[in-house]
Amino acid sequence: MIEKILVAVAGRGLCEEMVNMLMEIPSIQQAAVTILHVVPPQISADDMSEKLAEGGKILAQAVKQIKADPTKVSPRLKQGDPKTVVCEVAEEENADLIIMGSRALGRLQAILEGSVSQYVFQLASRPMLLVKDDTYVKRINRVMVAMNKSAEAKQALEMALSLVRDIQGGQLLLAHVNPPKPVKNPEEDEALAEAIAEAKKFGVAYRCFIGDGKAGEEICRLAEENNADLLLLGSPDRRPTIAKSLVDLDRLIGGSLSDYVRVNANCPVILVRR
Repeated sequence: MIEKILVAVAGRGLCEEMVNMLMEIPSIQQAAVTILHVVPPQISADDMSEKLAEGGKILAQAVKQIKADPTKVSPRLKQGDPKTVVCEVAEEENADLIIMGSRALGRLQAILEGSVSQYVFQLASRPMLLVKDDTYVKRINRVMVAMNKSAEAKQALEMALSLVRDIQGGQLLLAHVNPPKPVKNPEEDEALAEAIAEAKKFGVAYRCFIGDGKAGEEICRLAEENNADLLLLGSPDRRPTIAKSLVDLDRLIGGSLSDYVRVNANCPVILVRR
């Protein structure tokens, strides 16, 4: 269940739209929402004062835009490095979901330009919903989950079911790319069969698909072809403990399915990490 949501706002309005779409789902309507805006350090006191005033206006506008129970909404204006402050507040608030905007930069470009969402994704241990600047936020009806046998995929499925089962006419889209055993009927795939059994427990309508090829490209293609409104993807924490203090260096190592999907999916993406 999603009971505490942290929304990091920057004045563009997309995250607020995403929250409003989530708030149409009965199971989320009573969630507590923390709206956070972070003002980076400034050179002078005058600059700091000006940025704090601007930040207050951004927060006030976000509070107006978000259609949630006002008693459940807590605006917070913080000063500091946005990358670390978002992570700190997520821990303080014990957030079940972090919602952030994303410029959808590729991995290396994100590092060079100091992407806040990329940094938070690397360090946060909580599910994170990314809304790209060029994404059209739609009412949530079709929720897609990229399945395999991992614990993270199962957790993504649990979250998807908690959303879809309360959506009238909602549909769960289950996709497994490059399964170890080829099957003619997707419902015979072991990972999909387990997910289907869970969907049936809650009476959730579902469709399932098998993909073949590069995993990231296939997941994005299936999401687009089936008009997914929201995509959930399990994202294991691959970093050794020592690398947690070397985030930028660590991000240069290897390719990442999560990075590809967050950049290229044509719908908002929730990255689920245990």
